Amino acid sequence: MFAIFSAGIAPAIALMSFFYLKDRYSEPLPLLIRTFIIGCLLVFPIMFIQYVLTTEGMTDNYLVESFLYTSLTEEFFKWFLFIYTIYHHSEFDAHYDGIVYAVAISLGFATVENVLYLFTNGIGYALSRALFPVSSHALIGVIMGYYFGKAKTNKQHKKRNIAMAFIIPFLLHGTYNYILNIVPGNWLLFLVPFMILLWILGLRRVKIASEAAPLTMFQKKKQGA
Repeated sequence: MFAIFSAGIAPAIALMSFFYLKDRYSEPLPLLIRTFIIGCLLVFPIMFIQYVLTTEGMTDNYLVESFLYTSLTEEFFKWFLFIYTIYHHSEFDAHYDGIVYAVAISLGFATVENVLYLFTNGIGYALSRALFPVSSHALIGVIMGYYFGKAKTNKQHKKRNIAMAFIIPFLLHGTYNYILNIVPGNWLLFLVPFMILLWILGLRRVKIASEAAPLTMFQKKKQGA
């Protein structure tokens, strides 16, 4: 049991450390841990919603299952909780902060999902789960946080960037699941290039956001942060 639990949380710790240590203006750990826990708790209402959709027979179509059943529910709730718990927080005062907190929410969700999966299916899946589902959650969180950071630090196109913080993760997550559904036997041939692309997109946004200057005190007061 301890081995499965350790294998389930290790990828999240490694990925969270990687993105956290790239922050030039480190975020307070209590807030980061709270955000991670919020992501953990998010699993249970989403599991209930997905269970209801499954029992009602609303997931027979791969496109519907991938984009509406999985991606829409998961990415919408992450996006909504970010706005509700982080977006207006005074500690969110730099472009890269959006990435740190969005990754924390995403990895909180991915960790509980991963632990539950490994308890059900065995520790033999630990490596593939770390490389694909957990990493994809983190990288999609990077993209969500990147657009939230743009919206927070630049009032120009604020509403559009907040919308993009949901739309792009929704499309990427749906595409990931659709690949798994339509090519179950040869999914590696399609998913590996997709993950490489996701890493390139994510790291590019990490670089841009980390080089941006934080909000000044004047800008914070003007935005009511």
